[in-house]
Amino acid sequence: MMYAETALKCFTDFKAALDAIMVTNAEGLPVDFISGIAAACEVVTACHKTGGKVMFIGNGGSAAIASHMAIDFWKNGRIKATVFNDPSLLTCIANDYGYEFVFEKPIEMFADNGDVLIAISSSGSSKNILNGADMAVKNSCPVITLSGFKPDNPLRKKGGINFYVPSNVYGIVEVAHQYICHLILDTIMDGG
Repeated sequence: MMYAETALKCFTDFKAALDAIMVTNAEGLPVDFISGIAAACEVVTACHKTGGKVMFIGNGGSAAIASHMAIDFWKNGRIKATVFNDPSLLTCIANDYGYEFVFEKPIEMFADNGDVLIAISSSGSSKNILNGADMAVKNSCPVITLSGFKPDNPLRKKGGINFYVPSNVYGIVEVAHQYICHLILDTIMDGG
């Protein structure tokens, strides 16, 4: 019986977190969730129409989400998408420059004006993700962020569209982030 009660609590907490997702714009002003999804779809669609690409970055579980979504965006959505998770790339940049630059350096080299960066971080405070977002902005790339944990995490101030999942539980935050990415792609694929 203990597992059933715990499972119910976890499920209830997940539903509550989904209902409480916050979205802000570049000025930090609140945007309702559906309008945030629509705005993200518009950014990605504009990039796609000009032949640009969507770049995904994340660490750990967020790296897995980034890889999964990059594949889905190009395979299912026919949208150019990439991820910078190659082990040789990561270890080379970490060794030569430092781990905090593992996304900044590839974005500096490969981002074209108008490409889109989707930066995924449960904590919203990973230095390498923040540096990657800053480099994307420097290269005139719109940034969409997905974060969780603390509501004042610094990643929430880096994007033109910022999705925040109000939970300290990795599983809740990561699954919500993957759902948001799928929702953006599914909405685009369904024709807006």
